[in-house]
Amino acid sequence: MGGVEAHCEELIPRIAALAPDLDIELVGRIPYIPPGETIYRGVRIKPLPAPRKPQVEAIVSTFRGVLRARRRGAGLVHFHGIGPALLVPLARLLGMRAIVTHHSLNYDHQKWSGFARTMLRLGEQLGVRFADRVIAVAPWLAARLRSQFPDQAAKIVLIPNGRATFPDKADEAVVAELGLEGGQYILGVGRMVPEKAFDLLIEAFEQSGTPRKLVLVGGADHESDYSRALVAKGSDKVIFAGVRQRSALKALYQGAALFVLPSTHEGMPIAALEAGSFGCPILLSDIEPNRDLGFPAKNYFRSGDAGALAAKLSQSLEELVVNLALFSGYDWDTIAENTLSTYRSVLDQKTV
Repeated sequence: MGGVEAHCEELIPRIAALAPDLDIELVGRIPYIPPGETIYRGVRIKPLPAPRKPQVEAIVSTFRGVLRARRRGAGLVHFHGIGPALLVPLARLLGMRAIVTHHSLNYDHQKWSGFARTMLRLGEQLGVRFADRVIAVAPWLAARLRSQFPDQAAKIVLIPNGRATFPDKADEAVVAELGLEGGQYILGVGRMVPEKAFDLLIEAFEQSGTPRKLVLVGGADHESDYSRALVAKGSDKVIFAGVRQRSALKALYQGAALFVLPSTHEGMPIAALEAGSFGCPILLSDIEPNRDLGFPAKNYFRSGDAGALAAKLSQSLEELVVNLALFSGYDWDTIAENTLSTYRSVLDQKTV
């Protein structure tokens, strides 16, 4: 569905392949994965029940996951995100090591209430202070954490996100299914949440007068007033394609005239890495996480400015192709090796 899920799907099976001596289990939530234990690419997937409510499901499932890890005698728990990191102290109290991957500043996302944002900030603080290592997925984020928590700087490790892998064969049928023609549509990919700013993209698209269509791929974990209002803007030129498998997404990337990511907040944008690796022209908002990718200035527009984005959509798009060499460092095999090294360094520590 989104960046953290894509991150785990790419990373954890690779670690399992590199380290057959480690017993690795991934704990997920029943509302999002089928009930019953399964094996995916060498990784045991254990679904646990959780209430399907935005404010509590993550913390409840994390609590159950930590207790399960303790029952199974786990030596290390890897937490993804600063919400689940609220329970890092519990894992340490129960005698387990802990690693947190910090994916983004979730407390800046508009969808959260004031209370939820406070809890997310607390999760960040508890995660950084009590975890054995904190993995930051982007240089800007690592630098920010080291500045914000100077006494914990030594435990903060930079291991970036990578380019997702895709099936060899693209599902070309999706292009015809959506009534599209190659090179005649603009593509956005992400969750239908306010921080992705797809409403701004639609506004700019309509201002631009481009003859192309706009295709938005993704969904929402939970329907909201925002997601419903967004989907209501659909038309014969603004197409909501829903959540798609990677084979279909590959075809959409390959046929797009332009990929646009107008988000106001990111960690490290995996969707931009995906699009660029297929040679798709790219246009990103100029927030720090997007600028961290190091694309030329022409590939950015002023964040939150529909007029600036509309002007970019009206120009020649071919010049927005990004040099593929810029993506060479985002390799999941290397990322898995570095993460496994972090695992082993933590597991080899003497108990304090």
